[in-house]
Amino acid sequence: MPNALVLGAGIMGLSAAWGLSRAGWSVTVVEQDDCPNPRGASVDDHRLIRHAYGAERGYMRMVDAAYAAWDRLWADLGETLHVPTGVLALGGGGGGESGPGWLAESRAALAADGHAFTDLDPAALERRFPMLTAAGVREAFHMAPGGVLLARRIVAALAAHLAARGVAFRRARARSADPERATLALEDGTTLGGDLLVVAAGPWAPRFLPGLAARVTPSRQIVVYLEPPPEHRAAWAAAPMLLDLSERGGFYAVPPVAGTALKIGDHRFSCQGEADDPREASPAEAEAILALARPRLRGAAGYRVLGARACYYDVEPEERFLLEPIGPRALVMSGFSGHGFKFGPLLGLAVAGEDRMRRAAWAAGHAEDAAVMEGSRGSA
Repeated sequence: MPNALVLGAGIMGLSAAWGLSRAGWSVTVVEQDDCPNPRGASVDDHRLIRHAYGAERGYMRMVDAAYAAWDRLWADLGETLHVPTGVLALGGGGGGESGPGWLAESRAALAADGHAFTDLDPAALERRFPMLTAAGVREAFHMAPGGVLLARRIVAALAAHLAARGVAFRRARARSADPERATLALEDGTTLGGDLLVVAAGPWAPRFLPGLAARVTPSRQIVVYLEPPPEHRAAWAAAPMLLDLSERGGFYAVPPVAGTALKIGDHRFSCQGEADDPREASPAEAEAILALARPRLRGAAGYRVLGARACYYDVEPEERFLLEPIGPRALVMSGFSGHGFKFGPLLGLAVAGEDRMRRAAWAAGHAEDAAVMEGSRGSA
C-alpha cells in the first residue's frame, strides 16, 4: 500500500487525506495544533459556496463539480453540513474597478452557462430584504443556488471520519520540508517520509517552501459577529449570503444559520501580519469592518457586537489556487485566497488522481477547454 504524508489539517490537508485514503493510500497527517486548529484558515463557523465568480468562468464551472464532491463527502460523513441560502450581490454601478465590474461580469458568465438569476432594482431590494437599505445601490441580483458550509463542524467531522478510517494524525511542528525526498523534518528531531508528500499548511506554507514566499502572502482578515435587533432577526434568519461590492470597499455578510451568529467581513486582503500572530481582533480592527456594513444595515445602531477575531488567508496575487508539483513525489496546495474552502473535497479528489501532477492549470481556474473540464468532473 503506498503511503502519503500530509502537512496541515485544514480543509485542504484533510481533503487530500480523504481523497488518498479513499483511493487506497495509507495516510499520515501532521498538524501543529489541535484539530480543528482554532488558528487555521479553515476554522470558523462558515464558508460560502456560490456560482457567481465575476469573470472567472473556470472557477464558476468548477462549482458544480465541487457540489458533487461535497455530496460524496456528506455520504461518507453521514450528515450534510451545508445550509442552502442563495446569494444576493449588489453594487453601486458606474463601471468602478471592483464591485460593478464583478457584477456585470458575473451576470454575463452566469447567463452564458444557463444559470438563472433575478435582477433587483433598489425598491425591489428593500421589499424583499427589509433589513437592508438600498442607498447607493444601482444594480443587484439574487440567485437561489448557493449556501453556507459549516466550516468548523466540517473540519471536525472530517478529521473524526479519517481517524476512524485509519488515517494517522501526529501532532507536531514541522521544521522543514524536503520536496525532493518527500520528507518532513520535525522540531523534535524526527524525520518522516512517504511515497507522496502534500504540503497544505495554509498561511504557514511559505516558511516550509522558501520559493513559495514570492507567490503566496499571509493576510490578516477580520470578521465581526453580530446579533440583529429583534425587528430584523426573522429577515436575517431567512436571508441569502450578501456580497456588497461597493466602490468604497464593501463587505460580505453570512446569515445566522444552524445556530451561528450573523457574520460580516471585508472583501479586501490586508496582506499584512504573520500566521503565528494572535487571533484576537483589536477594537479598531472591528470598527473598520463595522464602518463598511453600517450604511447597508437598516437600524444599524440596534445591532449588538458579539465578538470579533482575525483569521489568516494564504493569498496569491491573482487569487489562483496552487496545486503544483514541487518535487518528483511532492505537491503543494496553497494560494486559496479566502475562496478555496468550497473546492476542498474536489481538490482532495484531484490529489488522489493519477494525474495529480498535471492539475496546475485546472486548479488555477483555467478550465475552459472540454478535456480539462471533463477531467475535473471525472475526479469528482
